[in-house]
Amino acid sequence: MRKLLSSYVNTFNGLSREVWWLALITLINRAGTMVIPFLSLYLTQSLNFSLSDVGWIMALFGLGSVIGSWLGGKLTDRIGYYKVMVLSLLASGVSFILLQYITTFVGFCVGVLVLMAIADMFRPAMFVALSSYSKPENRTRSITLIRLAINLGFSAGPALGGLIIFALSYGGLFWIDGITCFIAGMLLLKILNPKKAKVIEQVKVVNPSEAYTDMAFMILLVGMTLFGLAFFQLLSTLPLYYKDVHHLTEAEIGLLLGLNGFLIFIFEMPLIKWLESSKNSMSKLILIGVLLTAMSFIVINLTGWIGALVIGMILMSFGEMIVFPFSNSLALNRSIKGNQGQYMAYYSISFSIAHIFGHSIGMNLVANLGYKSTWHIITLVAISSAAFMLLLIHFLKKEKENKTSSLRSVG
Repeated sequence: MRKLLSSYVNTFNGLSREVWWLALITLINRAGTMVIPFLSLYLTQSLNFSLSDVGWIMALFGLGSVIGSWLGGKLTDRIGYYKVMVLSLLASGVSFILLQYITTFVGFCVGVLVLMAIADMFRPAMFVALSSYSKPENRTRSITLIRLAINLGFSAGPALGGLIIFALSYGGLFWIDGITCFIAGMLLLKILNPKKAKVIEQVKVVNPSEAYTDMAFMILLVGMTLFGLAFFQLLSTLPLYYKDVHHLTEAEIGLLLGLNGFLIFIFEMPLIKWLESSKNSMSKLILIGVLLTAMSFIVINLTGWIGALVIGMILMSFGEMIVFPFSNSLALNRSIKGNQGQYMAYYSISFSIAHIFGHSIGMNLVANLGYKSTWHIITLVAISSAAFMLLLIHFLKKEKENKTSSLRSVG
C-alpha cells in the first residue's frame, strides 16, 4: 500500500511551485462559485421566475462565458495574463455580491451576462500562465493538476453551498462566493506577482499568427466542440435517463455521477504520466479518448442491465481524462507560434459553445425521439469528433513532412 501511495505521489513530481499555487487559487475560486449549481432553484423559489425565464437566463449565462473567454484572450495578449487574472477575480467578487440585490428579470439577465463575462476572462489567462510556469515536458501534467483542482472545487462547492443556504439563506451564498473570489485574488497578488514568481518559459512572438489561420488548431476546435456536445450530456440528459428509464433514486444517481469524480481523482494523474511516456502523439491519444466516450453511449444503449450504466460511466470518465488534458496541452503547444491569449480563448469558447447548445439539443432529442434514438445520435456526434481527430492526425503528419522537407532544402 505504501509503495502504491508513493508511486501515486511521484506522478506529481517535477511540477513548479507556481503551478501548485495556481492550482490552489483555482481550487478556491471554483469551490467559491457555489451559487451556480443552485441558480435555477434560487431563480424559481426566491425570485419566482418562470422556467422560461430561467431558460433565457441560463442561455445568457453561456453567452457571457463566450464573451468572457474572448475578452480574456484579447486582454491577455495586450496586458499580460497576471493583470487579467487579478482583474477577473477581484471584479468577480464584487459582481457576485451585487447580483443578490437584482430582483427583476431584465436586470438579472444583464447581471448574469456581465458576471460570466468577467469571471471567464480568467480561463484563457490562466492557461497562458500555466504555459509560462511549466516546462514543455510537464505541461500536460500541469494541466491535469489544474483539472484536479477544478474537479475538487466543483465537488466541494455544492456540498458547502447547501449548508450555507440552510444556515444563511441564498444571500449568504452570494456573499461567500464574492469573498472566496477576493481571497483567490489576494493570494494571486501575493504569491504569483511577476516580481516574485519564477517564469520558466516566457513566450514572445515578434510577428504572431492569428489563431484562425492555423488550420490544425481550427480542426482541433471543431473536434472538441463536437466532443463537448456529446460529453456534456453527462450534466443534463444522462441523469434524467438514469431516473426515467432505470428508475434510480437521487442518491443512486449521485453515487453514479460521483464515480466520475472519484475515478478522475484517483487515476487521471498516473494515467497521464503513463500515456506521456508512450510513443503515441497527443492527437492520437485524444482520438482514443473520444472513441472511449462514444463507446460509453453505445454500451448504455445495448442493454437494460443496470451494470451497463457503471461500465458506461467508467468509459466516459477515462475518455474525459484523456481528451481534456491532451487537447488542452496541444492547444497550448500550437499557441507558441501566435497570440497565446487568443488561442486559449478560442479553445475555451469551443467548450462554451458546446455548453450552450449541448444541453438544449440533448433535451429536445429526448423529448421528440426518446432516449434510445438520442443515444444513437449522440454516438454519431462523438464519432464525428473522432473523424476530425483523424483529419488532425493526417494534417499534423503532412505539416511535419513539409517542415522536414523545408529544413532539408535549406540544408
